[in-house]
Amino acid sequence: MTATPPDLSKLRIDRGLAPIRRRRRRKWIVLGVLALVALGGAGAYFARPHPLDVETTPIVTSYPSQQYVVLNATGYVVAQRKAAISSKATGRLEWLGVAEGSQVKAGDVIARIDNRDVVAQAQSAEAAVRAARANVRQAEVERDNAAVEFRRNEELVAKNFISRSALDTAKARLDRAQAAVTSAQANLNVALANAKNAEVAVDYTQIRAPFDGVILSKTANVGDLVTPFSNATDSKGAVVSMADMSTLEVEADVSEGSLAKVHVGQPAEIVLDALPDVRFRGHIDRMVPTVDRAKATVMTKVKFDTIDPRVLPEMSAKVSFLSQPVTPEQQKPVVAVNEAAIVQRDGKSVVFVVHDGRAVAVPVTIGTKIGDAIAIQGEVKPGEKVVQKPDATLVNGALVHAAAK
Repeated sequence: MTATPPDLSKLRIDRGLAPIRRRRRRKWIVLGVLALVALGGAGAYFARPHPLDVETTPIVTSYPSQQYVVLNATGYVVAQRKAAISSKATGRLEWLGVAEGSQVKAGDVIARIDNRDVVAQAQSAEAAVRAARANVRQAEVERDNAAVEFRRNEELVAKNFISRSALDTAKARLDRAQAAVTSAQANLNVALANAKNAEVAVDYTQIRAPFDGVILSKTANVGDLVTPFSNATDSKGAVVSMADMSTLEVEADVSEGSLAKVHVGQPAEIVLDALPDVRFRGHIDRMVPTVDRAKATVMTKVKFDTIDPRVLPEMSAKVSFLSQPVTPEQQKPVVAVNEAAIVQRDGKSVVFVVHDGRAVAVPVTIGTKIGDAIAIQGEVKPGEKVVQKPDATLVNGALVHAAAK
């Protein structure tokens, strides 16, 4: 039996498998490239320098005088001599010659109340004085005339020209005349006293400055009713308040537990909130000999060694009590940094200033020590950050990162 040959016409080639194989080869090529890129990037990352974690400290402005501080306190500027000025008379304020800030001298008239009534009384008292003086003069004339007549009668009696009774009559007249002079003189004294009282009453309407000083405030205006006790409706007591600026001082509270650190005469340094860049020298003038039970503090009065015209009453103040007096040079600000930030490089003292993530070595000249800081001079500014305790491997320009504290 003869075999049947195969039908080659039914054979087919599946060409859809070729693209699959090509896609698989392309995928592995892409993955290989990505792996090479990743490996290259990782190598570059680990090969490049990394910033060092460092601690930083600021460059600050300091004062050499602060190294002598033994105690700090707060308080306010006050005037030791201060007054609220009013009138002893009652009346309508007629004239006010000062304003806030006016400089006045002791005895200057700063205000005046309506004084027409008391001026009229003073004029009446002066007239009474003139009348009393005239009465005294008239009585003195009568006395002198009686004295002349008495002496004449004495001579006539001695010559027996008149009787003794006539001499007695002349003596009685002389005694009455002398009594009249005494009475007239007493009336004159009363009139003088009344005139003095009227003059004082007029002077009471002139409100004067009791001492040299500056007007701080005025509490009454022209037209206001001024009365010594300010009991009447819409009346004013004090017209102005003033202070002697030469007696300015700081009242500071010192805690009861710190009294052993301060004493009268101790030097102090005063800083006002209004003038933070100025430091004033002073000393403890006196201490109030009692303790505030509520606050457990003692009031300490600190006087300024020199009064500055910029200092005003009621300014807030910080007082540093010192262990020794300081000089003006020690009160000048200096640039300082923590001692641990200064290191030696190539025989020079340097600090590493952090700029744009890099540590820049800046040479500095070391000055005096101020507590934990040291005064320095160089191309540095207050507020800049420097590396604290820089490592020996830290070099100029190294990348750094400030570690979080």
